Amino acid sequence: MAKLTIGFIGLGNMGGPMAANLVNAGHTVSVFDLNKAAVSELEAKGAMAASDAAECAIGADIFISMLPASKHVKSLYLGETGLINLLDSKTLVIDCSTIDAESARQVGSELAQKGIDFVDAPVSGGVAGATAGTLTFIVGGEQRHFEKAKLALVDMGKNIFHAGDIGAGQVAKICNNMLLSILMAGTSEALQMGINNGLDPKVLSDIMTASSGRNWTLELYNPCPGVMETAPASNDYKPGFMVDLMAKDLGLAMEAAQQSNSSTPMGSMAKNLYTMLQHQGAGSDDFSAIFKLFSK
Repeated sequence: MAKLTIGFIGLGNMGGPMAANLVNAGHTVSVFDLNKAAVSELEAKGAMAASDAAECAIGADIFISMLPASKHVKSLYLGETGLINLLDSKTLVIDCSTIDAESARQVGSELAQKGIDFVDAPVSGGVAGATAGTLTFIVGGEQRHFEKAKLALVDMGKNIFHAGDIGAGQVAKICNNMLLSILMAGTSEALQMGINNGLDPKVLSDIMTASSGRNWTLELYNPCPGVMETAPASNDYKPGFMVDLMAKDLGLAMEAAQQSNSSTPMGSMAKNLYTMLQHQGAGSDDFSAIFKLFSK
């Protein structure tokens, strides 16, 4: 596989291990983050520390961003101080942030006017997947840009999907996470009802996993403490994927539902439940902590 010059901005819980996997794959990786400790950690692993976003981006074959929200992505790329004025036309921009589809389309459109290629590529798989290099990437953009993006994405992920045009990756991601939130809430509710009626939650989980209630949360991410040793629930709900991030994604889902006149009563209920959990001070817990809302 060809070795690339890659710029990477956003070295948080997800971005840090993603960038590390690119270094481990033999790419030349320049990194930047406002958190200097995160930059130093990647530098110790073989990355080059950039002094700012511009230095990180100049000369890159591929430039990757992993940022918290739409406003951060637009601020990085657009406007008078944005990288749109510095990026080379040979550079492919991959934004792995989870943002609203319209913002992704805006960034892609404005970069295209400068001759800069762009794909949105939000991820699924959490911190464990980022560390192990087994993330799922959901990509929106032109086919030829998708093919180039894969040259880097294969070293960070296991499953790489081309969802459609720019913005399609974001839509697919929030559809997935809305469903995940519904499954997690429903699984928690069912398990707690079983507990309240005298059942062992591990036995009940085994029964449902072998029955028609089978789903990902039961099999791999059980929300009831003590049922699954490796799940966040059995580790004081240490994330994982935080409640705050799930609530953010559900907010994006509700915006998309309104824009497309989609009926999402289950998604709306899940959004309310996760907002309630935030108000109870559990925002930094793993999203499986929704189990707490049903436990006595």
